[in-house]
Amino acid sequence: MRTIAEINDKITRNCAVVWTVEELKARVAEIGVTQAAKQVDVITTGTFEPMESSGAIINLGHTDPPIKIRSCWLDGVSAYAGFGAVDLYLGATQVVEYSSTGEVLDLRTTNGTAREQRGGGHVIEDLIAGKSVQLRAIGQVTDCYPRASFDTTISRDTINQFYLYNPRNLYQNFIVGVNGGDRPLFTYLGPLQPRLGNAVYSNTGAISPLLNDPDLNLIGIGTRIFLGGGIGYVAWEGTQHFPLQKRLPNHTPVGPAATVALMGDAKQMDRKWVRGCYFKNYGPSLMLGVGVPLPVLQEEVVARCAVKDQDIVAPVVDFSIPRRVRPTFGLVSYAQLKSGRITIEGKPVRAAPLASMYLSNQVARELKQWIEAGTFTLTEAVAHLPMDRSFLPQDRWGSAIALE
Repeated sequence: MRTIAEINDKITRNCAVVWTVEELKARVAEIGVTQAAKQVDVITTGTFEPMESSGAIINLGHTDPPIKIRSCWLDGVSAYAGFGAVDLYLGATQVVEYSSTGEVLDLRTTNGTAREQRGGGHVIEDLIAGKSVQLRAIGQVTDCYPRASFDTTISRDTINQFYLYNPRNLYQNFIVGVNGGDRPLFTYLGPLQPRLGNAVYSNTGAISPLLNDPDLNLIGIGTRIFLGGGIGYVAWEGTQHFPLQKRLPNHTPVGPAATVALMGDAKQMDRKWVRGCYFKNYGPSLMLGVGVPLPVLQEEVVARCAVKDQDIVAPVVDFSIPRRVRPTFGLVSYAQLKSGRITIEGKPVRAAPLASMYLSNQVARELKQWIEAGTFTLTEAVAHLPMDRSFLPQDRWGSAIALE
């Protein structure tokens, strides 16, 4: 029906028809797939949820005399310094190691003061917001890098490169966490109450970007996206990318499947869409807004995007069993999850999302506005994401080292 070049021409002339994925689903219910496909050029999807496999690349610029940084902390949070002399990688889930007074914190505990509950995601948010961050660096002294230490404050405007490089974002479906045990559990899904006291899910279901392109025909390496309020790109397959997950006849997976690695200039981003967060007794993470445009190249695109919450399922997993493979209580639909209550073994269980459905739709709407204004055009993927990746666990026990 169309090409990306033709759609981009309409975008630059401000005459492209853009619908959010929610609008698309409503229109399909009214006029059907065929008529909707004739009318719309781009469908925008979005999500705002925790994405802990995220982080920032930072280049500080050289000091005088120069320093080859080998240990570094930003507001007490350790940043990896094992590559260029003044290149750093700050992970979103890295915990704070010392307080503003220099006191070393006990990393064996995760339930401390508000200051101790900060992590890499909070530092990334502060830098995006234009705030100053304390930097403490220790160098490896060499002939070309004679400086041994460096203490200063930095901000978004006093560093060179500052961009997010996120190894795993946008899970194509995920799990529902419950706790069948006798004590509360504190997990990456948040607190799970004992005896099936609650259920927590993180995916946004029928509005989630990758569930509306289940075969990854439109999303590939080089796809331009909305990332944290700025422009970003799909850089590669994400870690734990598992497109071979079992799928329903509508091609949606029945559990965690494809993922993508994303990158984008953090200096362009807005802290509204990049927020540090903290999970009690688990640790810090990052709430991130990501929007993906889907070009309507043919009618099948609309047919896939018309999928409804009742047609997508996720497994209910019991976290009380401390193993990699945990027992499940079967599958539930996202329609059931979004109703606020599911049934497990005849018992009603409260269900709540980690993702913000409201802000996820706001991401899709903001991306729609960018496209309608002609400030955001679409890109052709330079390569497809692989669809044949297996998931390889570490099942063999490693050898223990005896400490005398």
